[in-house]
Amino acid sequence: MEIRVLKYFLAVAKENSITKASNYLHLTQPTLSRQLKDLEKELGQKLLIRGQYSVTLTPEGHILRQRAQEIIDMVDKTQDELKSTIDNISGTIYIGSGESHTIKLLTDIIKEIQTQYSGIKFDILSGNAFDLVEKLDKGLLDFAVLIEPIGISKYDFLTLPDKDRWGVIMKKNSPLAKLKRIKHFDLKNLPLICSKQHIDKKMSQDSKFIKWFGEDLKNLNIVATYNLIYNAGLMAQSGIGYVIGLDKLLNTMNNSNLTFRPLYPILESKLNIVWKKGHIFSPCAKLFLEKLKEKF
Repeated sequence: MEIRVLKYFLAVAKENSITKASNYLHLTQPTLSRQLKDLEKELGQKLLIRGQYSVTLTPEGHILRQRAQEIIDMVDKTQDELKSTIDNISGTIYIGSGESHTIKLLTDIIKEIQTQYSGIKFDILSGNAFDLVEKLDKGLLDFAVLIEPIGISKYDFLTLPDKDRWGVIMKKNSPLAKLKRIKHFDLKNLPLICSKQHIDKKMSQDSKFIKWFGEDLKNLNIVATYNLIYNAGLMAQSGIGYVIGLDKLLNTMNNSNLTFRPLYPILESKLNIVWKKGHIFSPCAKLFLEKLKEKF
């Protein structure tokens, strides 16, 4: 498979049309069609279902789309790293992160580096731990910021000095908002919206989050789960349920109709910035790591 042809395939998958993709790629339609047929012949799989006005991906086509995008991302990242030299540090640093106000600690380092090295850029990917760990393991990220209880034993890491506090986010006129802190029994029978990764026992058998709820976890009325908290906040505003989440991620100030109440006993999570053991960093990523170690 040629990188060029994979890019052609991705363009067709994006546009759902050989005609639109050929215009985007500045190729003739017969040339693009021939390249795609040669790719199918090379792989021994039908990748596209060709209709009169559009194309759709076969199951095998969906698999190739995901893998092709990972391959192209890796090629771009490798080319970017090779352009950088010690004397002229430039390139892109790839960082994945869960949602946390503690990321402010990293933004200070990012600003410092960009002030000194105009050729360094940052690619920040927000996502949950499942996605970040997968991309880190594949080499698509240089670093990932993971929130406990995600296991980090197979990585090198630094623990950030701040912690995130767990609590309940709800409408200000909710009965529960009258309380200053929320205990186990306060949540009984209430419609709850929880982080999917933090209630998944497969992610960590030693999760402080799961231990906080104890045996009550299996009896909770969880009406929805979320990946990133913004949409969960919209559900809370609509009165769908009470969000179990981290403080300072949603607007709960005076101009918002949401409020936050901490869990009690207090439940906090540490954050770790991790990277693959033995990973060979580009000069710019190495510089970022040195700054991390200096600060933390």
